[in-house]
Amino acid sequence: MKKRSAVFLGLLVLALHSVFADYNKSGVADSSEIRRNLVETWFEAPLSAVRMNRPEIRTNSIGQKFQVRLEESEDFFSVFVAPYARMEIDVYSDKGKSTEMQEVYPGDVPGSWVLVRDKKSGAPLRIRYYFASDSDVFVQFSPVNKTGCADFVCYNCYAARGVPTGLSFERFYTASFADIQKWTANILPWQYTQVYKDNYHSSLQMIEVIRAALPDIVFTDDAMYDEDGEPVYISSGKKRTVDEEDAGKITVSGAGFLKWIADGIVQPLTGTRLKRIPLLTETVQYKNTGFQGVLSQSYSLSFSLDWIRNLASAVISVRTRKNYLYNESGVDVSIEPFSAEFTERGLESTAGFVQNSGYSVRTLKPLLYVLAASEPETFYFAAIRSTDRRSPEVKVFNECAVIFPYFDNDGHFKCVLFKDGAEMSFDEFYSRYCMDSVFLTRAGCTEQFFPE
Repeated sequence: MKKRSAVFLGLLVLALHSVFADYNKSGVADSSEIRRNLVETWFEAPLSAVRMNRPEIRTNSIGQKFQVRLEESEDFFSVFVAPYARMEIDVYSDKGKSTEMQEVYPGDVPGSWVLVRDKKSGAPLRIRYYFASDSDVFVQFSPVNKTGCADFVCYNCYAARGVPTGLSFERFYTASFADIQKWTANILPWQYTQVYKDNYHSSLQMIEVIRAALPDIVFTDDAMYDEDGEPVYISSGKKRTVDEEDAGKITVSGAGFLKWIADGIVQPLTGTRLKRIPLLTETVQYKNTGFQGVLSQSYSLSFSLDWIRNLASAVISVRTRKNYLYNESGVDVSIEPFSAEFTERGLESTAGFVQNSGYSVRTLKPLLYVLAASEPETFYFAAIRSTDRRSPEVKVFNECAVIFPYFDNDGHFKCVLFKDGAEMSFDEFYSRYCMDSVFLTRAGCTEQFFPE
């Protein structure tokens, strides 16, 4: 009897281990077993019947709690199966504002499952799975001829859209997140969201070094430091005089600020800073015809693009001890992870990457999300292509920035951006340049970063 009991106990342990492994492999709370009992009363019942259902709390086999509830809008109604969480909630009373920890069931956190149906016909429109720490990243399935087609969405951009799964839409009523990962492993870009939280130490160190230096940086037009650390003009290379009130400060322009960062990587390795003339090497050839081509004969229309390409190429040349021209170094970011974006006006096609132009700033955040996941410990020099103030029909690269995308310890996407010797929030950058384009070049982060 003891032997049989031991065998039984062993099998039970293995079975429980299998259940827990399925739930915890991805770290996403799973409601699939709960949803198996909701199909008739919540997912397929008419809206009038669903309205009769009261919100209820159900628990899966490993004790995770979920709330099942109905939410309505003008044209749609949604059934949420949302996991338990504890959040700080601001409470207002006669005594003022206080903060309390309350039980909540958010509809857009990892483990949330949402079925959206048409209010008039009751037809299902889509099922959405939230699995990432960022609620703007999710996967959803829509019925097309009774087959479930998949969308993979990152910050309003489709990394995959309308991909046939070969499975009936109803399968997703009860499918776990582990199921859909398995079923779509070869058709959806899950690699874009494989976040390794400990891969950004060098990124964070560089960010803090730059932040610590910001109070000593004074934005100055056309200003940089040459290879000997002498203040010079970018345009001519001639020595410049620093105002007495700025003595001891770092006086640089936007481009000079990016060079200061690159020098902080190069100087510890070579003992010297980067030279000015190679950074001005032209990387774009314009046709002589047309207004833009004629203007390019007198003015540099690609200054900041040339600058960031040559900067990034110089950094990689020093680190690899091999001289690379910009077009040999692989520094240009030219990936095209998205097929389209959707906005309040509806679905819009995007051109993705455009040679010598870059990406629309509207798609920059999802692009940086993908880059943070696929290229950890990398930062990006950015050149901004804007409409010239003097000639609205001409687009020029005048301004530049540096961007550090990363994931924090909770798996949340973060993006630190510096421009013109100051830190700028991504929202402010987006608001200012959302109608423009941005070109990125990559450089590896390092702990051996000592800008002077």
